[in-house]
Amino acid sequence: MEEALKSKQHIGRIILRLLLRLLAFALSTLAVLAVLVLCAILIICRGGSDSARDTFVRSVKETSAVGFLADLFLSSSEVEAILNPPVETLAEKTDASLVAVARPEELGGPEPDAWGYVDEDGDGLILVPIKGGSYTGFMLIVLDPSRVVVGCHPGSFGGRGYTVAEFAEEANAAAAINAGGFEDEGGMGNGSVPDTLVVSGGEIYCSSLGLGSGFAGLDADHVLHVGIRTLAELREARIQEGCGFVHGPVLVVNGEIASGGYLFSGLNPRTAIGQRSDGAILLLVLDGRQPSKLGASYLDEAELMLRFGAVNASNLDGGSSSLMWFNGSYVNENASLIGIRPVPTAFLVLQEGRDPDA
Repeated sequence: MEEALKSKQHIGRIILRLLLRLLAFALSTLAVLAVLVLCAILIICRGGSDSARDTFVRSVKETSAVGFLADLFLSSSEVEAILNPPVETLAEKTDASLVAVARPEELGGPEPDAWGYVDEDGDGLILVPIKGGSYTGFMLIVLDPSRVVVGCHPGSFGGRGYTVAEFAEEANAAAAINAGGFEDEGGMGNGSVPDTLVVSGGEIYCSSLGLGSGFAGLDADHVLHVGIRTLAELREARIQEGCGFVHGPVLVVNGEIASGGYLFSGLNPRTAIGQRSDGAILLLVLDGRQPSKLGASYLDEAELMLRFGAVNASNLDGGSSSLMWFNGSYVNENASLIGIRPVPTAFLVLQEGRDPDA
């Protein structure tokens, strides 16, 4: 018995030593990795390439959780100068006359449209895979703009947010994307408090929050307006459905890529909404924050929107929120490490023939 006990104690000591060695190895490995990461950040920030430095700073500062990395080797004034370069005021307002919404009988058909896309199954929706140098994603072309509405639960603002899937399933929508931004201090927000006002079914909610620089709204004629900055402008435009991202920005206005520094950004997952001259709505989601695809810049979004025929387009909330729901499932990859995040609003694409007011 005594020998058996000694043997067990000996085995226990061996196991304990092994565990301690494994723990020491793991800690030393983490320490080496941390040093390597810090060295990489130092080289990026102080290595002489302004472009790499600026892209890094903008990318991490656009996140809620790791923005502090930009402050490790740069002063607050240096970071501020990178994030806020001199920008001219966006002078142009949406020219609604540039959009002529097609009549129902003109929608779809077996022939390619003016931009070369075909509604092959006749459901009024065309899903196009996107692949760029640092991102992948999808563009959804919604031929009938009257099918696009804002999904939200004003009574839940400040209480809880909803996933894109929950919004879509509740409305039996054919498709949906995340839409407006929300308060997300330290990456811990629950998606319940929007960061701009919201318009749904013609009703304005959270008007005290203002419109930020990335508000996108559809008027009574289903024309998309971008760059609206005041409540008076919103009412004058008769916006019926809309929301935004307080940091924006406008991507395309009246057929031209927004200029004056609006499109300075890092590389991250992105979501955007646009509209062609025939009224078709463009819903864009781009993936990022993965080893093989870091993400897209605002300029990448703008160029894609222009390529697909956008007359007007605006960036929406991105990052861990960027998701597209299509025909019952998500089609892109979610960047969140903690699972799919709730959001306060979504742009929904109603089923064909569904009354938006029903």
